[in-house]
Order: sequence, then C-alpha cells, then structure tokens
Amino acid sequence: MRNKLLAILLMLPSLLLAQESDKAFHFLRLPYSSHAAALGGSNVSLPDDDIMLSMHNPALLANVSDNTLGLSYMTYISDSKVAGAAFSRMFGERSSAAIAARYIDYGSFDGYTPDNISTGSFSAKDIEIGLIYNYLLSDRWSGGVSGRFIYSKYESYSSVALGVDLGLNYFDEESDLSASLVLKNLGGQVKAFEDKTEKLPFDIQIGVTKRLAHAPIRLSATLVNLDKWSKDDFYNADGSEDSLGDLLLKHAVFGADFLIGENFRLSLGYNYRIGKELSAEGTKWDGLTAGAGLSLKRIKLAVSYSKLHISSSSLMFNASYAL
Repeated sequence: MRNKLLAILLMLPSLLLAQESDKAFHFLRLPYSSHAAALGGSNVSLPDDDIMLSMHNPALLANVSDNTLGLSYMTYISDSKVAGAAFSRMFGERSSAAIAARYIDYGSFDGYTPDNISTGSFSAKDIEIGLIYNYLLSDRWSGGVSGRFIYSKYESYSSVALGVDLGLNYFDEESDLSASLVLKNLGGQVKAFEDKTEKLPFDIQIGVTKRLAHAPIRLSATLVNLDKWSKDDFYNADGSEDSLGDLLLKHAVFGADFLIGENFRLSLGYNYRIGKELSAEGTKWDGLTAGAGLSLKRIKLAVSYSKLHISSSSLMFNASYAL
C-alpha cells in the first residue's frame, strides 16, 4: 500500500481486540448492545427485550417486542465513533424479523508515500447492513439466522463481504435459565482490498445466563473463540507464553447483573483475554466492564463503560422504543 498509516489502520481493530492479523472486518467483533458490552463485551444468552442483543445472537430476537426501534452509539479509540440502528417486527405468533445497520467512522488521517511526501488527508469507514429472522421452534427453543452485507473503505482501498450468523437459544422462564450456541461470521469476501482474499473473523460461542433463586442477581458466562485452541492464536502484552489455565480463561467472558427493583439494573463484567493481552505495566483494570440499564413500559435506556487499555476506554449508549 502507498502509505504505512493505511496499513496500520487496516490492522487497528485487530490490534485493539487482540485478534488474528490474517483476517479482515474485525469491527464485527465490537459489541452491538451496551448490555452485552457491560458484561464483558460478549454475550449470546441474555433473554432480555433488547433488539441489539439479536445482533449477538439472532435467536434472541424472539424476546423482542413487536415494532421495536433501537439506536446505539459508541465512542471508540481516538476519534473513532460507532453508530447503529435496528427495527423489528413480528409475523404471526412464532416468527419475527429485523433489519439492522451499523456505521464505524475512524476519523481523518494524513497520508504519506514511502518517501515521506504528503498525499493529503483521507477517511476510513466500515458499514454493515443486516437482516435477521427468528422462529420459535417450541415454547423454550428458538432459532435464528442473520445475513449481512459488509463494506469497508480505507483511503482508496475498499472491500465487500457477505456474512451469516446462525443461533440457537433455550430459555426456561420458570427457572430463569437461558443457554445459547452461535456460529458467527460465516461467509467471506466478495471483493478483496487488494489481490489477497481475507477471511471473516469466524467465531463459535456458547453462553449461559441464570438468575439466582434467592437473590436479585443474574450471572452470565460466555465461551468465545471455541474454534481456536492453539497458543499461536493468542499472545500477551508482556511477551510471556500462556499456561494451560491462561489458555482456557482466554475463552471465557464473565458478567453479573444486579437487579434493583423491576426496572433498573447494574452490570459488571470481565474479559480475561482483553485484560491479559492489552494490559500495560502498572495497570489493574484492563478487561473490566460496567454498565446500567433502565426499563420502562415502552422505553429502554442503557449505558456501558469498557476499559480496553491504559490509553483507551469506550462508552456505549443504547435506546429503544416499542412503537
């Protein structure tokens, strides 16, 4: 490529999320729901009326109210901004569908040739547009599929891809137990940035959410990257090699909701992999997340805070309204 800055930009989401450098469209790993972001950044089993959760697992669309409009906004590293919107509708008693879109703006950059000659400023952006379909298989089981059109443009380089997510959810309302399996980012590039075709960041995730029987606390555990078990797939900021325990924990994301009354919650989460791989000397809170949510009759509001690194944190806001 014509300037080093562009190459860095292409790797930016990968560096921030500690993912593989041989894959593209790493922004697909960013959270859609501020509730999921508050619980460690990954959650596929929350049985809440949150339309943005259906972007994490299309099977969760079964829990969303009819004619719901959702909006999201997230601040990311440096001047990067992420905005999204979704709308859902029910079709009969068992089917529902939604349309969703997300836009990531990385701001403006100064470009230079290898001879350090300025080529002017350029912009960088990622866009995805998706359709989600959910079907109630039984009173407790639901399945869903989402397809998305993905477009990235960095300076004069652009790429197009098509992706698919497949999700399955089991929810027992009496015991307040939810469990899910999701295959994320199936598909591939239709148009590559250059001559080399890159892969989507495929991911297998399993999640469980359970409310305690005698306390207003709901616990979640999500296993991510279950298709990767080699030490070569992971690294640490200090250059150390993972032990077996570290390798297992890097697949785990933990979260807890503290339910205050019927309408308010506080959330805490921890993502071990982010805390281990993106930490810096002298820091203690890398990988920790927190958030809060307010649920009224038709309106739902949520906010989350994620500490990605000593030099970077993220705020995310969600709002939804049942029309």
